[in-house]
Amino acid sequence: MHSDTQKISAQRNAFALPRYDEIALVLQGGGALGSYQAGVVEGLAEAKVEPNWIAGVSIGALNTAIIAGNPPEKRVEALRGFWTAICHPLDWMGSASALALPGLGLHELSRKWASMWAAGRALTEGQPGFFAPRFPLPIAGMGKLDPGCVSYYDTSALKATLLAFADFDRINDGGIRVSVGAVNVRTGNLTYFDNRKIRLIPEHFIASGALPPGFPAVEIEGEYYWDGGLVSNTPLTEVLRDSEHKDTLVFQVDLWRAQGNAPGDFMDVSERAKDIQYSSRTRAVTNMLAVRQKHARFIKELLEHVPSSVLKADPLFRLAEQAADGSAINVVHLIYKNKPYEGHYKDYEFSIDTMLEHWQSGLDDIRDSFAHREWFDLPSREQGFVTHDVHRAAGSVPESDRCEIETVAGEVVRVGKVGKVGKEAA
Repeated sequence: MHSDTQKISAQRNAFALPRYDEIALVLQGGGALGSYQAGVVEGLAEAKVEPNWIAGVSIGALNTAIIAGNPPEKRVEALRGFWTAICHPLDWMGSASALALPGLGLHELSRKWASMWAAGRALTEGQPGFFAPRFPLPIAGMGKLDPGCVSYYDTSALKATLLAFADFDRINDGGIRVSVGAVNVRTGNLTYFDNRKIRLIPEHFIASGALPPGFPAVEIEGEYYWDGGLVSNTPLTEVLRDSEHKDTLVFQVDLWRAQGNAPGDFMDVSERAKDIQYSSRTRAVTNMLAVRQKHARFIKELLEHVPSSVLKADPLFRLAEQAADGSAINVVHLIYKNKPYEGHYKDYEFSIDTMLEHWQSGLDDIRDSFAHREWFDLPSREQGFVTHDVHRAAGSVPESDRCEIETVAGEVVRVGKVGKVGKEAA
């Protein structure tokens, strides 16, 4: 259900958020699907909502660099320049099929053919300013090479592209906290490079998107790093770990949907496996927060039975009081919805036509989310945690699934079809 665009346009500049200690933008990995996130950023700019923490993985990390590396009034322009630079326009073959088949009443088949052709070009030609086929390819059994050379593609062009569209002095000194996740190849541990702890350079962002075996490991201070999505494709847990005692609003922008249809052929199996593998673990994170909030409430109730003189005298009780003072967390979840013509290749289909469709989907979803003004109310400390998703609100997910996702401290918090938040006994 899409809201009336003109109505939103008239209202969005007047949008005022309640007081939150932290406004975080969380960007998942997903390759070519990442222009959906750029559309969300455009919607945030329209509403004049400014995140003070941006965390990303893989393509989400590259988007993070462009967003944090530009002033608010230039971010959308810079994102558009970046995505246009790394995407191919349809060539004559893709354009001919896209134009010919609709005339035969085969519009969906036409779109699917053009998308498959563009993905094939990415595999064989690479993408301008992003990656190119490595030649010659390393041959197994012919000696060991530097890890930065063992891949199907060379990503050396990406550094110049990032420097062209992002100011790294602004990334480090601009006042926005930036965190990007990558996996240490030697230890297998997920590491977050954070501008509050170190000075970020292009290699940190490139490492976050170095998915093997396609892309090579990136060396940073003597260690090699791969794509953070190998361990966790969303930085949501990293953001929430730091949200204790903070009222936090999170815009979580995901590119993979965990729920979907049963596959009917091998291509469907491949696509479905990717969706499940790379989707964020919303249920797991939500349940973790529910348990944390439930424990905080129990501690708070127990402390009410302890005399005030004892509370003040024993430092353990003071620590318990701090633990009982939980945070209020509001997650506005934006999840890319697969298009009928897409397949397992959707994360490396970089045609400009598809990029613009993804971008518009993100813009539509964030505009529709802002139309539900009540979603952005500050949750009470007793409620603790709420989450909203415009597609669930529109009824695209069964109610049983909605309830399972939104279990909080023994109660079910459910987003109704009109965007109201209601409770019912679990």
